[in-house]
Amino acid sequence: MRVLIVKVSSLGDIIHTLPAVTDAHRAHRGLSFDWVVEENFVDVPSWHPAVDRVIPVAIRRWRRNLWRTALNREVRAFKKTLQTERYDLVIDAQGLIKSGIISRMSRGLTIGLSNHTIREPLATLFYNKRYSVPWEDHAVDRIRQLFSRALKHDYDKDEINYGLDTSLVDAESIVNHKQLVFLHGTTWATKHWPESYWRHLAHIATDNGYSVLLPWGNEAERQRAERVAAGNEQVTVLDRMPLKGVARMIYRSAGVIAVDTGLGHLAAALSKPTLSLYGPTNPGLSGTFGHQQIHMKSNLNCSPCVKKVCSYSGPGVSDAFQGKQFAVEPPCFASHQPETVWTQFEKLLPMNASS
Repeated sequence: MRVLIVKVSSLGDIIHTLPAVTDAHRAHRGLSFDWVVEENFVDVPSWHPAVDRVIPVAIRRWRRNLWRTALNREVRAFKKTLQTERYDLVIDAQGLIKSGIISRMSRGLTIGLSNHTIREPLATLFYNKRYSVPWEDHAVDRIRQLFSRALKHDYDKDEINYGLDTSLVDAESIVNHKQLVFLHGTTWATKHWPESYWRHLAHIATDNGYSVLLPWGNEAERQRAERVAAGNEQVTVLDRMPLKGVARMIYRSAGVIAVDTGLGHLAAALSKPTLSLYGPTNPGLSGTFGHQQIHMKSNLNCSPCVKKVCSYSGPGVSDAFQGKQFAVEPPCFASHQPETVWTQFEKLLPMNASS
């Protein structure tokens, strides 16, 4: 049986789909998957042994110039590649109009979630069959339920396995138990932990004998990483590297501290001890999922607001680091003091790591 998965982006959403692939592969040994995914994320599905072929798509790049894209041979080549195989089933695990269009463009019976349980209900117009799952369940559970019902197999909800072949991520598999990765970059302005807190946390970590690595993905993140590392010789701003390179650094680390970002989900998929900081978003719906995960949630009464622009209207919140006063923005992160973050994170680390 051959199945096409349509889950094109983002990184966290792609990773959320992996446990469902593991479930299905265990239940149906003759089952194989192809996967349509954004070109920047092609590595991730390829790390799962049940995925035979990864078909890259470039929607993000194409939509920068829709007229040029309409005449682009690259789009026609993608459609031709997609239609070379007739699939027993096409699973739209994204639930967006763009993924629905790709699903219908392929050759096979298309299935997805019902219009009451996806972000863009119009996507259901492209499905031959629809399934309902509880909206309030975590994204990983929702996708596992979809695969289970579509492919008619059971799974153990208490067992989570992303199924990644880590030798494809890092052939050497060398873990430095005194090295940490701080994932400080994210998409929404409201999901950023205050920069001064990152600097303070870096000093706490290095005072406890750890070195800290700071990856970055754009110029703003690089500049923030440089400021976080300033004056601390045990903090290294990494060169810009592709996703596989960042995955390798994460896999070789003792643990990860992250904001709400796709790379945090990658750390969870690689079974790395990870503490994630949540302000405006709800980890119960889309937080890191798996073993050795700690979620720190805000105690502010307006959190989680799930807003890209902070609408807090209460009194201003400030703090100080190295004698300098600063405003805590967004205020929902005021409950995530660096000392408290470190105390919680230490619970994840091996007992002998600090010796």
